[in-house]
Amino acid sequence: MTANSMTTPTLSKRSFLKGSIAAGLGLAGLPLLGRGAAAEGASGGILSGCHWGVFHGIVEDGRAVEFKPWAGDPAPSPQLPGVLDSLYSESRIRYPMVRRAWLEQGPGADPDGRGSGDFVRVSWEQAIELVANEITRVRDTYGHPAVFAGSYGWKSPGNLHNCQTLLRRMLNLTGSYTNSTGDYSTGAAQVILPYVSGSIEVYEQCTTWDNLAANCELMVFWGANPLNNSEICWSVADHGSFRGVDLLKEAGTESICIDPIRTETAQALDSEWIAPAPQTDVAMMLGIMHALYDEGLHDQAFLDRYTVGFDKFLPYLLGDSDGTPKTPEWAAEICGVPADKLRDLARRFSSKRTMLALGYSTQRQHHGEQIHWALITLASMLGQIGLPGGGYGLSYHYASGGAPTHTSPILKAIDDASGVVVEGAAWLAKSGAVSIPVSRLVETLLNPGKTMQFNGHEIELPEIKLAYWVGGNPFSHHQDRNEMLRVWRQLDTFIVHDIQWTASARHADIVLPATTSYERNDIAQVGDYALSHILPMKKIVDPVFEARSDYDIFADIAASLGKGHEFTQGLSEMDWIRGFYEGARIEARGKGMEMPVFESFWDSDEPLEFPLSDAQKDWVRHADFRADPLLNALGTASGKFELYSTAIEKYGYDDCPPHATWMEPIERLGGPTTAYPLAIAANHPDMRLHSQLCGTKIREGYEVKGREPCWMNPADAAARGLSEGDVVRVFNDRGQILAGLVITDVIRPGVIRVSEGGWFDPVDPRQIGSLCAYGDVNNLTTGIATSRLAQGNCGQTAMADVERFEGPLPPVTVFSQPA
Repeated sequence: MTANSMTTPTLSKRSFLKGSIAAGLGLAGLPLLGRGAAAEGASGGILSGCHWGVFHGIVEDGRAVEFKPWAGDPAPSPQLPGVLDSLYSESRIRYPMVRRAWLEQGPGADPDGRGSGDFVRVSWEQAIELVANEITRVRDTYGHPAVFAGSYGWKSPGNLHNCQTLLRRMLNLTGSYTNSTGDYSTGAAQVILPYVSGSIEVYEQCTTWDNLAANCELMVFWGANPLNNSEICWSVADHGSFRGVDLLKEAGTESICIDPIRTETAQALDSEWIAPAPQTDVAMMLGIMHALYDEGLHDQAFLDRYTVGFDKFLPYLLGDSDGTPKTPEWAAEICGVPADKLRDLARRFSSKRTMLALGYSTQRQHHGEQIHWALITLASMLGQIGLPGGGYGLSYHYASGGAPTHTSPILKAIDDASGVVVEGAAWLAKSGAVSIPVSRLVETLLNPGKTMQFNGHEIELPEIKLAYWVGGNPFSHHQDRNEMLRVWRQLDTFIVHDIQWTASARHADIVLPATTSYERNDIAQVGDYALSHILPMKKIVDPVFEARSDYDIFADIAASLGKGHEFTQGLSEMDWIRGFYEGARIEARGKGMEMPVFESFWDSDEPLEFPLSDAQKDWVRHADFRADPLLNALGTASGKFELYSTAIEKYGYDDCPPHATWMEPIERLGGPTTAYPLAIAANHPDMRLHSQLCGTKIREGYEVKGREPCWMNPADAAARGLSEGDVVRVFNDRGQILAGLVITDVIRPGVIRVSEGGWFDPVDPRQIGSLCAYGDVNNLTTGIATSRLAQGNCGQTAMADVERFEGPLPPVTVFSQPA
């Protein structure tokens, strides 16, 4: 037995290296911005960046041999060797490929054969013609909504080579399509929160780590694990959360980890560990809230001044409306945390300056809308919202939320040519003829012509015949893999651009090899929240085999459809990059700063750093609202936190009541409808970004007998006669996978962990329900929606059982070239 035999990131003890502002004045007497923290120790490599951070690419004889972390990174990612290997791995897509049956017999031929690997190599000219002709055929035959371009996933960073925007740009210029709205990460939260706190909030800045270290007395990580998730950023990672956790440790801040797993963050801080049953957080919060009210520990003055609806929520909390008081004893029966502990938490939360840091995973479950609503209700009862070191934060675990925001311009990016602009939340833009909730594609394919309730209105579901995917891997991130396989067979055509032969590429009809970020030029900002630098993302090596950039691919498709000039606007790659930089330069001048001319920036081979003030380091979320709730009203109908929503009440959704409510999920540990004994924690993996890097050599550091690891508590393993390193079958009514067993006491009994992002590798691709040889956990998760309000995904809703696999082990083939 091991305490934790998985490879996990270690805390960096280096503090941020502070870049100096260059001496002298720029144009118009403005301060000239400095070159960045590492200017004095340039590595001699080629500067670039990725989701894992800023690095210098070392090249020998035209081949990248090392990605060396930038010296200004406070906690360089141990995953960079895998990033490098993504260039050259065995799973790299080398040439344009077309599924043989589709090529020889036409669209829709032999749908059962998708995933079996029978591809034919074609020229780029033929591939472009096939794609353009198929888009035209589907539009002419079925209408423009029959083309689905809600392509979703963690595309590479960079403001030009955003493949999902480029796809929509090509389709908008040549016609229309069906789009998607929202995301898998926060599908329930980003819909419910505008009703409760007035914005989507899950992607907005939290009270800074610096402020927490100085003022917070009790830091509560509730399903949040910054030292795992903040390994990466949506843009280029700054790793500010590692510094933030260091600050808490140095300050001696008391911390609690509420999670079925004693996380890396909990271990680093030696946090008190409380392990409720998965999917029972709302019941646990209600028990704490009842204790607060029962003991007179709640802040009624805050509730009266800054919230509405507590008087309507209270009868539910006390049981007057349904006959069930939400006492700690009631909650303990559901969540498994003793009633005395819940009362203790109520007293500690209310007596100390407490920050409640909630993670996204808590809302990826049946009725997931309720968890964020319950947390804000609890935080409102505590009355610390807007105070230094107190309140709640929803982004501490994501992309280093809480890292202070620098004074920087916003770098513009290529647009999708729709004319729709949603600042800071492009995935919410509703371009296209129809837009469906992003995780409801399978439901849409199942029910063309029917209506779906979504956020207070109805959507008529289109008939989709062509799905076009870039920058993502739906055969990893979508739930209930076998239901997905069934409906995927209704598509005439599935087109994929990618760098590696993921399961999505293997199930495609047309596969186009795209370049990595390291085979093209781009530009990006460092840190989703910090915005600390602008980074020249330079091409490190020439494209391998026949890979081409998505920009060039879509430009050729647009040209074939008669819109080539409109797509490129006659601009080259470097023309676009220069234009984005010059736009930021103008904005910086308006902020009293002068950026270097573009050539100086590009040739400097260092990130361009922006200033950070003491006030920015001490920023407190909702402080302005607390100071003056009229002048700084929230974006809700009342301008206050809405603990009861009359708008949601009017929708009449029986699966989303008008206040935070405990609702029994379809299955949970100890639940009344559960058929299997073990809850699955489908956590973000330790050493990859969702499914990215699974197809590289970094997998060798964590796989067990060539399979995705399955963590299990020693008591559960002993009850099944299982040993460390066994290959086990994890199964339920939805599917079955193989995994390698890791026995560890950092996971509570009754729960297993199989991280999401493992590549789907069916032993028999033609058989729905076939055993997955590698360990894609979404064979086991449910595909139902959170509720009719948000229609989010339920990636953390799954029960299963585990047994030792007997018989010859099937080979893992998904990481090699298809036939």
